[in-house]
Amino acid sequence: MAAQVLLSQQHINEKIRTVVVMGIGEPFDNYDNLMRFINIMNDPDGVNLGARHITVSTCGLIPYIEKFTAQKLQVNLAISLHAPNDELRRELMPVASRYGLKDLMKACRDYVDKTGRRITFEYSLFNGINDTFACAEELSKLLKGLNCHVNLIAANEFPGSPYKRSSSGRVAKFRQALEEKGINATLRREMGSDIMAACGQLRRGIEEDRNAEV
Repeated sequence: MAAQVLLSQQHINEKIRTVVVMGIGEPFDNYDNLMRFINIMNDPDGVNLGARHITVSTCGLIPYIEKFTAQKLQVNLAISLHAPNDELRRELMPVASRYGLKDLMKACRDYVDKTGRRITFEYSLFNGINDTFACAEELSKLLKGLNCHVNLIAANEFPGSPYKRSSSGRVAKFRQALEEKGINATLRREMGSDIMAACGQLRRGIEEDRNAEV
């Protein structure tokens, strides 16, 4: 991971100023190496990147969120949420069968309380599934009083998926409903969908390539 940053800097001849650890894999499944990477990034004798310019994104592995929180770092934490209740989240994210929202939200609030950092929630919008006004209302109640930011994502479609992206109109209404309840929300700029590199598409592309080889 450190080599990727160093080689990228060399390639563009410019210092990398922001690092987000996310992707096909779950960062906290590689916790020890993740922490080594963060230390290298932050070390004045390493990359010398400020901790507040580093973000770790997780699907919500509570034991590791708690372990990470105990370090009291100024590293940003992002949670892939995608649903305002357990039933819908289990449908969209298998990990939700193991870690419920009540315990996850407790861990998130502990992170904010102990680090003083705002937490980010990633929320991909799927047409007619998690982009309704009722979902926005439920999400607002779930996050009420928490120093957080909701990063709305217009989900990327790919062949064979039963999920379709929300229209721009539905996304705008969902965002408006959150903001009217005092929840800070922005729409993430879409990148990479043209080369199957946007959220979820790279993994799908790899699986299709493997199936074609069989």
